[in-house]
Amino acid sequence: MDLDTSWVRAQFPAFTTPALQDQAFFENAGGSYTCRAVIDRLTRFYTERKVQPYAPYGASTLGGAEMDEARDRLSAMLGVAPDELSFGPSTTQNVYVMAAAVRAWLKPGDAIIVSNQDHEANAGAWRLMPEGVEVREWQLNPETGSLELDTLANLLDDRVKLVCFPHCSNVVGEINDVAMITDLVHSAGARVVVDGVSYAPHGLPNVGVLGADVYMFSAYKTYGPHQGLMVVRRDFGEDLPNQAHHFNADSLYKRFTPAGPDHAQVAASAGMADYFDAFAQHHGGGTGAQGARLAHDIMRAHEVELLQPLLDYVSAKNSVRLLGPRDAEGRAPTVALELAGSGEAAAAKLAPLGIMAGGGDFYAQRPLTALGVDPEKGVLRLSFTHYTTKDEVDRLIAALDQTL
Repeated sequence: MDLDTSWVRAQFPAFTTPALQDQAFFENAGGSYTCRAVIDRLTRFYTERKVQPYAPYGASTLGGAEMDEARDRLSAMLGVAPDELSFGPSTTQNVYVMAAAVRAWLKPGDAIIVSNQDHEANAGAWRLMPEGVEVREWQLNPETGSLELDTLANLLDDRVKLVCFPHCSNVVGEINDVAMITDLVHSAGARVVVDGVSYAPHGLPNVGVLGADVYMFSAYKTYGPHQGLMVVRRDFGEDLPNQAHHFNADSLYKRFTPAGPDHAQVAASAGMADYFDAFAQHHGGGTGAQGARLAHDIMRAHEVELLQPLLDYVSAKNSVRLLGPRDAEGRAPTVALELAGSGEAAAAKLAPLGIMAGGGDFYAQRPLTALGVDPEKGVLRLSFTHYTTKDEVDRLIAALDQTL
């Protein structure tokens, strides 16, 4: 079924806000618009339930139940058990907490692998290993930006205990085959951590099927509040040392959340599940895990259809270098362009034309440098999601024609 853009946009108050009228939003990789269901739940929590949750009085009981609802429903959509899903203040914070646990778990002589295709959140923390632990770099192909399996295979041996890589890069955009990479790593006896921040906004992944031991993404880029969601599969999570208060050690979803949760934002995250359920039902499907799979496929199909003309346009420009694949099927709609001038200057030229885009290095200095792009100059990044329309992509191309 084709995506119903009118219905979708009606679920996002931003599209009826006067200040945002006539503005086409192409910086979604930095943070998406928030859906109405999340806003409504957040408002309700702050106005009716802003008390300590899980106490035996009405407002508290309801607040705790809503927090549990968010974990239960989103974990089902991700294909994992409820206690395998943790909420934290951000994905970056979740990565640093997980890296601290791994540092205590590793032994001298062990090795880990981290890629140079990563956003710094899933690169920097893993490089802070203790003395005696080797950090190996899975380097991207400097011509294509791809992470190649043969290169990874050459790095794997019995010393490697962990491999960290992105589901897709926030500048290269190519979607990595998480299931295939995970199978390779597991066959070598190591664990896998996947940064899903740049993928999850384009359809919730089935983490259970992908097989990753840890999978992280950001709710604020997935139509929700400012939270980091982290799946930690039980067999790995229980092997790692507790990073929280000692009395939370026996609770898997609390082991890697040293600070207390943001009650309101965790509860509001249930609005993300509301949106995916409503999306699936409107498009002829069910709810829960089944609905999430349908929503994923419809969102991706819509994005691929809109993305290919943009890729074709920028690929034909001699003054533009497109980073990553030219085929929309193999990438997310996150399009980074190297220009003669700075990416930030190009974004500033687009702004008066009603195009909201971003320029800079986007905390991706390692992949940009590996691709021969000066991080100081940066790139122009154009990113959209399923609520973007064909008309907006056409407007973007017309604006690029004027500014490039």
